[in-house]
Amino acid sequence: MVDLPRKAAARTARLAALPLGFAGRSAVGFGRRLGGAPADAVMSEIQARTAEQLFRTLGELKGGAMKFGQALSVFEAALPEEMAGPYRDQLTKLQDSAPPMPTQTVRDTLTRDLGPDWPQQLVWLDGGPTAAASIGQVHKGRWHDGREVAVKVQYPGAGDALRADLRQLSRLAKTIGPLFPGIDIKPLVEEVRARAEDELDYRLEAEAQRAFAKVFADDPDIVIPDVVAQGEAVLITEWLDSDSSLARIIKEGTPEERDHYGDLLVRFLFEGPSRTGMLHADPHPGNFRIIPQKDGSPGRMGVLDFGAVARLPGGTFPSEMGTLIRLTALEDKEELIAELRRGGFIKDKIKIDADLLVDYLAPLVEPTMVERFRFTREWMRGQFQRINNPKEPSYTIAIKLNLPPSYMLIHRTWMGGIGVLSQLGAEVAFNEILTEHLPGFADPG
Repeated sequence: MVDLPRKAAARTARLAALPLGFAGRSAVGFGRRLGGAPADAVMSEIQARTAEQLFRTLGELKGGAMKFGQALSVFEAALPEEMAGPYRDQLTKLQDSAPPMPTQTVRDTLTRDLGPDWPQQLVWLDGGPTAAASIGQVHKGRWHDGREVAVKVQYPGAGDALRADLRQLSRLAKTIGPLFPGIDIKPLVEEVRARAEDELDYRLEAEAQRAFAKVFADDPDIVIPDVVAQGEAVLITEWLDSDSSLARIIKEGTPEERDHYGDLLVRFLFEGPSRTGMLHADPHPGNFRIIPQKDGSPGRMGVLDFGAVARLPGGTFPSEMGTLIRLTALEDKEELIAELRRGGFIKDKIKIDADLLVDYLAPLVEPTMVERFRFTREWMRGQFQRINNPKEPSYTIAIKLNLPPSYMLIHRTWMGGIGVLSQLGAEVAFNEILTEHLPGFADPG
């Protein structure tokens, strides 16, 4: 494949075939069941083949297709186990890899963005990519001052492909939805669409990465490479020496590693906004890299990809957010409802059951009520079932609550982070970290 499949009709056809493929395999599976094959074996085979087709297609198309797949992958822990098993390997592959584009395309882009004398600055460039993602791929290089660098180059046609894919995925949300029970696909697609333009802008990404690199420059546990140079479709940063990501810890990490990197992930997601005024809003495991320590002590965590960043009004998390979590934990129902109305979460004239409201908000609160909380796939599946199943009493709250626009990306990032923690099975000092970094959470008394 020489670069991104760019013809809209061809990309649309491949995306449209996904639900049809699932339906076709289901029909074949029904026939096999009539022929005497065990129902569980047939369904497992259908799910495995569907997962392989779905995530292979999303990965090969890159663009918005792969970006959607990466966003979806953090919610793997919420899937029922009988579905999560067949999907897990394909999701992990999507988090960390994609097919490469030719070296000549990379060189042409460097010439266009950095000028024909770019080899005098970038004195060595690896011919093959070290990583590839939804809208660009990364090569290792060496800057003229001797620093090893990561050279990220955007795929030709990435913008058009990203927009076209997300429009088509939005149309297909209802038909793709049954593959992922408990996950509302359409809002997820719309959220990816809303931040797509920012992710295409490498100048904005460079600005955000510089800010994070500056405030974490002396941190003993969290490493963020600084920006060396950037152009319209090229971003060059310091090289991060890591050979694996959180995906490896999810797959084979020890209990100690899971807890250690879980703590670092939560600390970064909450400390970052309090120090930069921005929230890293793309918490899939491939963006968090493992940096082993030579002395055998717990490793550091590197953070990559600052294309999806929420620039927070007021320079930090809204104080209402911490206040609402604290009031829910205290079960101060009267003040909780009053605060939700003041913040626009409950519209005028909407009546709401306070007990069901507290139950509905429990997933945001339960991890804060103990010194260390153990996130698990079982816990997350239970929470998704409670708030997404129309038969559950607390489901009625969902249709009455209004999420203000300023909270949309915060909410998605929060839930994505919890999804990754649940995949890790990490025990985390959630209360301590929120007390230090989330305005309004600590007891004002």
